[in-house]
Amino acid sequence: MRDKTVTSSEELHKRRGAAVSRGVSSMLASYVEHASGGTLTDVDGREWIDFGSGIAVTSIGNSAPRVVEAVKAQVERFTHTCFMVAPYESYVAVCEQLNSLTPGDHDKRSALFNSGAEAVENAVKIARHTTGRQAVVAFDHAYHGRTNLTMALTAKSMPYKHRFGPFAGEIYRVPMSYPLRDGGLTGAAAAARSLDLIEKQIGAENVAAVLIEPIQGEGGFVVPAPGFLPALSAWASANGALLIADEIQTGFCRTGDWFASEHESVVPDLVTTAKGIAGGLPLAGVTGRTDIMDAIHPGGLGGTYGGNPIACAAALASIETMRELDLCSAARRLETVMRPRLNELATRHAFIGDVRGRGAMIAIELVEPETDGPGGPTPNASATQAVAKACHASGLLVLTCGTYGNVLRFLPPLVMPDDTLNRGLDILTEALASTTS
Repeated sequence: MRDKTVTSSEELHKRRGAAVSRGVSSMLASYVEHASGGTLTDVDGREWIDFGSGIAVTSIGNSAPRVVEAVKAQVERFTHTCFMVAPYESYVAVCEQLNSLTPGDHDKRSALFNSGAEAVENAVKIARHTTGRQAVVAFDHAYHGRTNLTMALTAKSMPYKHRFGPFAGEIYRVPMSYPLRDGGLTGAAAAARSLDLIEKQIGAENVAAVLIEPIQGEGGFVVPAPGFLPALSAWASANGALLIADEIQTGFCRTGDWFASEHESVVPDLVTTAKGIAGGLPLAGVTGRTDIMDAIHPGGLGGTYGGNPIACAAALASIETMRELDLCSAARRLETVMRPRLNELATRHAFIGDVRGRGAMIAIELVEPETDGPGGPTPNASATQAVAKACHASGLLVLTCGTYGNVLRFLPPLVMPDDTLNRGLDILTEALASTTS
């Protein structure tokens, strides 16, 4: 039941202006008081259907029962010791789960951290240490985080990199397979284009790692053409470089498998995880082949809060929930509801240039109609913002993304009921119609 004594969103927004840095932005000016069943309710009692899941974090739903009970029980036992000082079983158990769930049947080891950016940064550390090389290859439209190293790996300047440099060195960027904007390149041809640049401009013998999101997140939910990821994997293996799969947004059932790499049977050398791992608590991991992970000297990996016992308890409960509810199948079922409706909207609205994604990670890219050129149709960021604003005003929380700011992305909780999902799609339908009228 909502606490009637809680201050209003308007009052909270005024307090925020006097207390919170302007650099921290929010999509809504309303302040959440409760969340469950795929909806968010603010302190004024207003409800939104949640197509964001905290950016793919609350995949099992907000305050999932198993997670709530596990967290309560752990808080009563102890809240922190630092695993590097006084270890505990739940850290070990989470690593066992990651070793079992991530792609490949080879022997693996894991290490736990706090955030996705921290996981990526540590994966790069591990790759450089293991290979003795320095160069790291990233891709156009990539997003890997907001730390100094991960900003260097991230492609988009505003708002992530603008005036925050200089950035870490030995980071190189090559083209991504982006079917809408590739002029019809196959995955193999797009990979050949990128690999040619790597060999000519960096030198295969200098590459420590090729780092890629199997489906790009902030970059626009870009799904590479079939064959692109396997070609990168084969090249890395043949040239002594490591393939790092950033599965931070795509992992834990989001795309219809436990990890997006599995869709093309790609087995990365290292996998980074976060977001959906712990039902809303901060936790991240790096999992990889034992020979790679164990090459690091004792003390070379870690952190004060990495693998906090409360977050580990939440992660174990989350993974148990994913198995019990078969959330991989749930993600595929959500796609069977979403994709036909979005495809039908694309036939009605010429400014929907693409419907793409996998599982419950779906997006539409908005463009200027009839502007197809060498780089694909002209992005339509203004329409994207207008549709998002209309959705928010009507009770649907949607997120925007993309290098050009012209993509609407949909990340509903994997436990969202069909009636709630369809109500959200109804609101989206009305928002698109109002934008074009």
